[in-house]
Amino acid sequence: MSQLRSLAGALRSSSQWMRGQVGSGRRVFDPRRNCSSGAAEPSLAACSSSYVVEMYYAWLEDHKNVHESWDAYFRNAQASSSEETGEKHLSALLQGRAMSQTPAMSEKVVEDHLAVHTLIRAYQVRGHHVARLDPLGILTADLDSFVPSDLITSIDKLGSYGLEESDLDKSFQLPLTTFIGGNESTLPLREIIHRLETSYCGHTGVEFMFINNMEQCQWIRQKFETPGIMMFSDREKRTLLARLVRSTRFEDFLARKWSSEKRFGLEGCEVLIPALKMIIDKSSEAGIESVIMGMPHRGRLNVLANVVRKDLDQIFCQFDPKLEAADEGSGDVKYHLGMYHERINRETDKNITLSLMANPSHLEAVDPVVQGKTKAEQFYGGDTEGRRVMSILMHGDAAFAGQGVVYETFHLSELPSYTTHGTIHVVVNNQIGFTTDPRMARSSPYPTDVARVVNAPIFHVNADDPEAVMYVCKVAAEWRNTFNKDVVIDLVCYRRFGHNEMDEPMFTQPLMYKQIRKQEHVLKKYADKLISEGVVTLQEFEVCVSLYGNLITVSLCKHLFHSCCFPDFFKLDGEPKSMSCPSTGLNEEVLRHIGEVASSVPLKDFAIHSGLSRILRGRADMVAKRTVDWALAEYVAFGSLLKDGIHVRLSGQDVERGTFSHRHHVLHDQEVDKRFCIPMNHLWPNQALYTVCNSSLSEYGVLGFELGFAMASPNALVCWEAQFGDFQNTAQCIIDQFISAGQAKWVRHNGIVLLLPHGMEGMGPEHSSARPERFLQMSKDDPDRYPLIIFTPKSLLRLPEARSSFDEMITGTKFLRIIPDGGPASNHPEKVKRVIFCTGKVYYELAKERKQLKLEEDVAIVRLEQISPFPFDLIKAEVEKYSNAELIWCQEEHKNMGYYDYIRPRFLTVRSKNPIWYVGRDPAAAPATGNKFTHLAELKRFLDTAFNLEAFKGRSY
Repeated sequence: MSQLRSLAGALRSSSQWMRGQVGSGRRVFDPRRNCSSGAAEPSLAACSSSYVVEMYYAWLEDHKNVHESWDAYFRNAQASSSEETGEKHLSALLQGRAMSQTPAMSEKVVEDHLAVHTLIRAYQVRGHHVARLDPLGILTADLDSFVPSDLITSIDKLGSYGLEESDLDKSFQLPLTTFIGGNESTLPLREIIHRLETSYCGHTGVEFMFINNMEQCQWIRQKFETPGIMMFSDREKRTLLARLVRSTRFEDFLARKWSSEKRFGLEGCEVLIPALKMIIDKSSEAGIESVIMGMPHRGRLNVLANVVRKDLDQIFCQFDPKLEAADEGSGDVKYHLGMYHERINRETDKNITLSLMANPSHLEAVDPVVQGKTKAEQFYGGDTEGRRVMSILMHGDAAFAGQGVVYETFHLSELPSYTTHGTIHVVVNNQIGFTTDPRMARSSPYPTDVARVVNAPIFHVNADDPEAVMYVCKVAAEWRNTFNKDVVIDLVCYRRFGHNEMDEPMFTQPLMYKQIRKQEHVLKKYADKLISEGVVTLQEFEVCVSLYGNLITVSLCKHLFHSCCFPDFFKLDGEPKSMSCPSTGLNEEVLRHIGEVASSVPLKDFAIHSGLSRILRGRADMVAKRTVDWALAEYVAFGSLLKDGIHVRLSGQDVERGTFSHRHHVLHDQEVDKRFCIPMNHLWPNQALYTVCNSSLSEYGVLGFELGFAMASPNALVCWEAQFGDFQNTAQCIIDQFISAGQAKWVRHNGIVLLLPHGMEGMGPEHSSARPERFLQMSKDDPDRYPLIIFTPKSLLRLPEARSSFDEMITGTKFLRIIPDGGPASNHPEKVKRVIFCTGKVYYELAKERKQLKLEEDVAIVRLEQISPFPFDLIKAEVEKYSNAELIWCQEEHKNMGYYDYIRPRFLTVRSKNPIWYVGRDPAAAPATGNKFTHLAELKRFLDTAFNLEAFKGRSY
């Protein structure tokens, strides 16, 4: 029997066997031959014993005739017996000539055990499909009501395994890949089926067999198969009941008190509150000190009240009709707001910090933001393995399946510069999206299937079984702490009311809501259960309900007699600095030192590319001549901040080298794989760390991540660079919902910097415009520090004229909001006929044209380096300086794009008596032409116009 058990162990290694490659030119066995195809992946346990015999004899001829997994097995089987008898014993067994059996009997024993092993695997792989997950009892949690034929639900299906009813009371050897036996190595088939159904087909369904890691699969099997493992103590049950009371009674109170207000209550999934608290308890027990959470609006007020522990009177204040727009935190609706709170975890007596991130109605937009903030807290706290800081993300089922940013965020989960070392995802699965049935909302069987792309285990659980929910939450927290990987809890529940409390769900889901109206509340069901078990008495339960009711009453009175006062929603690492322009210059010795490091390779015996050697020599030549181009200026800016102890993080697609091969902040050894050097981290002995990291091919997810990272320290420099400025289009949600309005809506400073390559260079409509008009439309000219948008150059990166002298960067210098004309025109401003205001790349084309036309004394060109906040004071001085000149705004963008609509009314404020004329491309639908000839013709046309005033007199402005 021990040899048979070993044979079964080999048969279980199907995932490894399936991934093997067959050779050629020799007798090699196809792993799929003679195997059934009913499983999600073909199972070795379904292979016939005659095929195993054939394989064994082939192995005897030449060990390379079989897959390496079978080679290892046959070798181990020999080693388990003596050198002399091992091979003969195994051979006899596989041939069916065991000493005490006839060949037919021996083969039947093997086949029956293989059948039982296949049965066990079938439950492990697909048992979740028949689990009783829907609290309403009318739907399946997935989109397929078909019961897999290889899952035993009745005696008459035994025949599909070659088993008979008489086999139910026979004992079978259990494989090593199951824990249903506890301390027993054999069980009767009837008991095997019972224990499998208890583990995998009850109120919990487990998806994990797609994970290609044996240790992780075994860990999960042990957590769900071990007999009696899901037991709770009386104390734990009473704690769970108390938490259910708080969750349920909070919603009841709001429903009674503000019945006509939208609140997106949690009715139907009240168990979410004790679920989150269980996750936090177990995480705190494992050493977690800070938890960053993100969630949609459903249940947010309840989470704020009973998980984060926001004062109830502050929540009630949000329902006050007298709340004014000027009040802090009233820039968005109450069920979008977040909070930061540090408190004692009563289960562990440890301090824990809870942050619930504010989130708009773009439901999953907060996912990468939470991950970024989590990563930042881990980074600044030296938590390199995520042992002290973690994240929890809550989702709705329809959004989890439908929103692409969920997929983008999952793909950040194990990238070195983005991993947060495991996130616990909790899906509030209402089995409906607003009014849309699941079959119309997704193509995947479950809303959680997106998590399979990163091999995250998925625990489906019936939300009306609180103890089952608590158990999967406990396991999820332990999984995250053990393996530092994502895990998903699918809380299959229902929505007792409509999408919001004003909505009528019977319009679209009449049968579901007829059942919901009859559905007993989970609190009553669980209270009755504990009373019947003698865990609590009816009087104790009523006291618990009364105590929370008293707490609500006291908080309501406090709200009525005190004005609203909103504390800071989040902890800030220092206060953000003003946008005023102090001196930003550097000592020339520092400038030169940074330039020299940027021109060298700090590591010894480091082989760099010959082309890069030329680039470094070019940098060294610039340093010797006391000049910098854009790339070297960026190097100097970053390096000087690092010297002052300020962390710099640059993230985005291909930022390490730079899309235009100009940056080269990471050097790669040409002879040693994976050996690289970041010279900027070798500038000073005690400098801050420079993080530069290529991102996944994502804009929405990565920009959200960097925004979250910047939230942790508003004075750090956190930059996201788009590959081309146009690509910020797909991150527009983050820009609109978080970057533009974050301060006004959520009282939250953020210093994120967006670097957007911009310029009309004949590269077509997808690689030209970063859409400056959009950002200008969203700005409000506030001089304090806000997110910074920089339209970075492309062709100017290597333009000889686009360089600066050290003299413009040494001590005493500062950022220039405008760059006045420094040529002949400025010497006799009263004689200047025309002043051209512009910004960006077009200046160099204008300057070149002016020189060719010999109009340097007649035309002045003034550059706006800061568009918003608009430099009214400096523009006014320039306009007064050239008092006799006509004013022109010249841009290369089309008239309905770019800067003109923004600057025109502001110039009228400065000089109302005369207009500022527009020169540029005509209005268009596309940002740029895709035809190079047309591009050059448009450029020539507006340059001619810019230096011929008569050509545009009389035109609209």
